Order: sequence, then structure tokens, then C-alpha cells
Amino acid sequence: MQLYSDFAGRRAWQIAGDVLALVVLVVGVRVAVALHDAIAAFEGFGRDVARSGSDFQSTLSGIGRTLGGVPLIGGGIRAPFDAAGDAGGTLADAGAGWQRGVETLSSLVGWTVAGLVVLVVLLGWVRPRVAGAVRRRAVARLASSASSLDLLALRALATRPAKAVAAVHDDAVAGWRRGDPEVIRALAALELRSSGVRLPERP
Repeated sequence: MQLYSDFAGRRAWQIAGDVLALVVLVVGVRVAVALHDAIAAFEGFGRDVARSGSDFQSTLSGIGRTLGGVPLIGGGIRAPFDAAGDAGGTLADAGAGWQRGVETLSSLVGWTVAGLVVLVVLLGWVRPRVAGAVRRRAVARLASSASSLDLLALRALATRPAKAVAAVHDDAVAGWRRGDPEVIRALAALELRSSGVRLPERP
């Protein structure tokens, strides 16, 4: 495929566009990573809550076991501590749930932003560039055959602006009809230029 135009001005714009698309892609991915990291930072809160709840449960359960060994009254004293320890376990579970939720959200946001940036670049720039390259290859193949110049000239008459066609010849249609080689080449060159392909020199 011919990725770039044969004409310097258009080629410069295409190269600039490629560079810009690459910059947008890199910046978009970096933004996605930054958003992921910013949201993931909130995992620390859940981690602290889970640790505190676990420590609280462990401490109260230890106290309850110790007091539970007291003869006669140990069983009654231990029950409130065990209940409080269970509350610490609930707090630890809540902290772990917060961590999982933050991890899921950060991944979802990061991948969504990165995916959207990639999609925009693919549809907004890469796809038209590939389509243009395929078109340039097709018309370049036509330009390499002298017998196809007439077809290119006809396409120019049908699709190019009237002002551009008039600039080729005062009566380009009549020139094409009578098979004027100069008019045909000029029209073919006009059609090729619109695709970024230069008309080959005569052999």
C-alpha cells in the first residue's frame, strides 16, 4: 500500500496527522493509567478498615478466651466480647468489600477510557488513512497502464469540480471525446492528484 501522497504538501499533512494520532493515543493511554491509579489509591482506606476490624476482632476474641477461663463466671463474661469480636469481623469484611469494589471500578474506568481513545483514533484517523492508501494503490495501478488513462480522464470529468476540469482545457469534454492525448493525460493527472498519485512520465 502507498501510505503517503506523492505530493509534498499533502504528504506533510499526512505525516503530521500520523504523529498527532500517535500523540493522542499515548496521551489517552497515560490518562487512562492515571485515572486507574487515582481511583485505586482509595483501596488504602478499605485496607485500613479491614486491618482495623481484623485486629479488633482478634483482640476481643483473645480477651474473651482469657476471661472465659475464669471459674463460674467465665462463660457469662466471654459472651459480650465474642459478640463485639464478631462486629470487628463484619468491619473487616466491609473493608475487604470496599477494596474489591475500588479495584473493579479502577479497572473498568481505566480500560474504558483507553478503549475509547483507541476507538476514536482507529475510526477517526487510521481507518481513513488505510482506505486512502488502498485507493492510491488502485489508481496507481491504473496510471501504470496507458490504456487506463482514458478511464481516469472520464472519472475526472464525472467527479472533479467543474472549475478544476475547466482549468485543464477550455473544452475538456470535447477533447476527451475526440481522444486528444494531451487532454486525456491532463484529466487523468487531475484524477490521480485527488488521490495523491503523480501521473507517470511518458515512457
